[in-house]
Amino acid sequence: MNIVYRIVMVLVVMNFFICYPLSDFAREKGFVYLHEVDPTVLVSMRYCTHENFLGRPVKGYNEPVVIMTRQAAEALKKVQADVKKDGYSVVVYDTYRPQQAVNDFVQWGKDVNDQQKKSSYYPRVTKADVFELGYVAYKSGHSRGSTVDLTLIKDGDELHAVQEKECVLLDGHTIKWLDDGTIFMGSSFDLFDLASHTDTDLIKQEYKDRRMYLKSVMSKHGFVNLPDEWWHYTLKDEPYPARKDSSYFDFVIE
Repeated sequence: MNIVYRIVMVLVVMNFFICYPLSDFAREKGFVYLHEVDPTVLVSMRYCTHENFLGRPVKGYNEPVVIMTRQAAEALKKVQADVKKDGYSVVVYDTYRPQQAVNDFVQWGKDVNDQQKKSSYYPRVTKADVFELGYVAYKSGHSRGSTVDLTLIKDGDELHAVQEKECVLLDGHTIKWLDDGTIFMGSSFDLFDLASHTDTDLIKQEYKDRRMYLKSVMSKHGFVNLPDEWWHYTLKDEPYPARKDSSYFDFVIE
């Protein structure tokens, strides 16, 4: 296993033992570290590494820690308690995202010559179309602090470095499965494809059932799914609603 990845994963798994300096501003706005609320949730902050659709760490992701509004963190703690009863654990890929990271995504989207991660993350999408198709936006709900990208892992299993495998969709197209130890949901986190739609007909029923299970538990505890992304949920009663410009934050993750 790559030594850099090993170091990052040690920090990710053990982050609740490390005291990171969440700013007074963030505290005053009601943000917390997830590990302060529930240290049992596993974390794989992809945007802090090279394993994401940019192929490099994203601006504003200075540490592999999860920051959320307290309301979202408390709700996610309830989700974790429920899935634990069924033999799973939550794995978080992303939550609060500073605006500077969103801007970094936008600049990446405009550089059509940068295609290094196309085969893994957007094999059937022309990069010039990522804005029109909604895969990259100028504002993100993540910047409001109550949106989370997540999946499930069998309780007791460990995350590991991504291993690329192949998966054949029901339309005959082959996509890459980025196996990181989590349970397979029919497509990987951040795949820009119709196969990532929560209720897609491109995957086998067993994978749809897993998505529906995740959706049912998340819905039970107040989260609403984005239909285009099976991993994407927003707290329904989020403290910073989308209609206000002041709801979007830009403090770094550290």
